[in-house]
Amino acid sequence: MTGQELRGILREKWGYSFDVQLRKVKDKIYVQVMWRYLEQASFPLSETEYLEHLDAVANYLNAWGGVEQVKEFIVKTREKPRLGKAVSIPLDLGERASEWIID
Repeated sequence: MTGQELRGILREKWGYSFDVQLRKVKDKIYVQVMWRYLEQASFPLSETEYLEHLDAVANYLNAWGGVEQVKEFIVKTREKPRLGKAVSIPLDLGERASEWIID
């Protein structure tokens, strides 16, 4: 997956280029689809910066083997990012989880 492909998945599902963040909560890693999006006038990143950020997130997902989990979750979810409420996608990294969790 590339950042451009991730953007396409987000736009296909929700119609906007939402911000995506990786978060560690306790011993789990989540992909969070935030409520901010590129098409907002107040969005803090340029389109180039946004795509570079999505490329970085996509690189992690590729390395972790989490691409299909994220795609499947986005397709199936009925949730939508809205002000103050991100869509949290838990990643199951299996046995390799401890390799990626840094205290």
